[in-house]
Amino acid sequence: MTAIAIYAGAALAEIAGCFAFWAWLKLGKSAWWLLPGLVSLAAFAWLLTLVDNPAAGRAYAAYGGIYIVASLAWMALIEKVAPDRYDLAGAALCLAGAAVIIAVPR
Repeated sequence: MTAIAIYAGAALAEIAGCFAFWAWLKLGKSAWWLLPGLVSLAAFAWLLTLVDNPAAGRAYAAYGGIYIVASLAWMALIEKVAPDRYDLAGAALCLAGAAVIIAVPR
C-alpha cells in the first residue's frame, strides 16, 4: 500500500472518529456515537504505523498536509460548508509541504 493511500485512509478514520466526539459534545448526539468514534481513532493510529518510514515524526508531519486537505473535503461533503479561497490556498501550501517530506530521496 502506498503512503498516500495509507494517509488517505488514516485521515478518513481520524476525521470520522473526531467527528463522532464533535457530534456528541456539540450536536447533542447520543454517547453511543463514541463507540464507533473510538474504533475509528484506533484504526487511524494503526494505519499510520503502516507508513514505511523509520522516523515516526516525519511520517506524522507528512500526514499533516493530507489531513488538512481531507478535513476540508469532509467539511464540504459532510457538513455542506464550502471551503473559501483561503482554505484552499492554505491546503495547497500544506500539501506542497507534505509532498516535499514524502517525495525527497533519503
